Amino acid sequence: MSLLAISTKKWTRKSGTAIHAALSLIIFFFLDLADAALCVVYELLDELLEGNSQSCYCNASPHTTGENEVSETLFKRRNVFREMGFLGFVRKFKLSGRMVKSEKTHRWSDCGCQSCNSWTKNEDGNLHVVVKDSTPQEDSAQEPLENVIFIHGFMGSSYFWTETVFEHVNEERYRLFAVDLLGFGESPKPRDSLYRLRDHVEAIERSVIKPYQVDSFHVVAHSMGCLIALSLAAKHSTIVKSVTLVAPPYLPSSLEGSVLTRIAGKRLWPPLAFGTAVMSWYEHVGRCVCFIVCKHHKIWESLIKLCTGKREIPWKIKDITRHTHHSAWHSMHNVICGGSKFADKHLETLVNSSVKIHLMQGDRDEIVPLHFSGDMKRNFQAVEVEIVVGADHESVIGGRREEFVEKLESIWGSCR
Repeated sequence: MSLLAISTKKWTRKSGTAIHAALSLIIFFFLDLADAALCVVYELLDELLEGNSQSCYCNASPHTTGENEVSETLFKRRNVFREMGFLGFVRKFKLSGRMVKSEKTHRWSDCGCQSCNSWTKNEDGNLHVVVKDSTPQEDSAQEPLENVIFIHGFMGSSYFWTETVFEHVNEERYRLFAVDLLGFGESPKPRDSLYRLRDHVEAIERSVIKPYQVDSFHVVAHSMGCLIALSLAAKHSTIVKSVTLVAPPYLPSSLEGSVLTRIAGKRLWPPLAFGTAVMSWYEHVGRCVCFIVCKHHKIWESLIKLCTGKREIPWKIKDITRHTHHSAWHSMHNVICGGSKFADKHLETLVNSSVKIHLMQGDRDEIVPLHFSGDMKRNFQAVEVEIVVGADHESVIGGRREEFVEKLESIWGSCR
């Protein structure tokens, strides 16, 4: 390759980076303005339609400590217009320990259809759990089944596992549990929950470990679910057999700098990264998106059926709409951002308890940077790391289902 060609290639790359940076600056500038303005709009609409306005984090201060705390990223999202005092006339709120009074009715900006609110009929408040196991004969000498708890990622549901993995697992040896996390799928979406790491773990204990008398288990988790899985496993380190983490958003607790910037930096490309940034940095813009997409999901589903000619909606489309803005917003910050700093403590507990930990990630993952896996391996040599060539954030499971299950059963078998 000639020097001219090399220089041209470098110039093109630098120009593209500069254009991307300039466009990002402009677009996120207007998103700052939109979010600040929507803060006023939602305050007025909430007062008008509900009689009281829901506290937002625009002018609130952090409170509580330890794993019960609300993530500082909720309070440290820089917005140029708030910092300039451009909208200083907006009434400032003080956060109490809970966001709003506990109610089982949906907000005006959330979907009120029967399917989205079916959880309100569930008096015990347990999660939606899909269980798959074999039913042994009464006189059978079959060994007790090993329990496996599957935890999905952000804006997912139990479908992520039941539609990809369950059919390939040997049900004669394993009892499988796939949960819809608190605030997602068909599980409860309480308005008074802050969806902290502790809240998700306690919901799984209440819905799986206690009612099914689980005395030992393996846990398999994807993306955001990995942080919940680590917390759950560390809490039950004496009975957990193995932990399989797929694309975990891991950040060392000693890392300096903004967690939110590292996990959801403000960038336009790739599109998924842009969507993550918008939904993580802009509380009120995110609520607008949920109002359009989630509240009106039946309209979108009808259009999809009309365009595709199919009677059933793909489960991935359903998952996108089966949450509220409150549950998604708080889970993003209080689990992914706030919970990440406890990962080291949980990993240390598991390593000291000799629990097998296996990590998988695709080398084409555009959601979770590949170096996150390397960071975990450097800090905890006992963690087994497997990089899957040609796989991305989801295809590392969905694109190689039988191979993935084969690996899982190999991990479980080595723990006997």
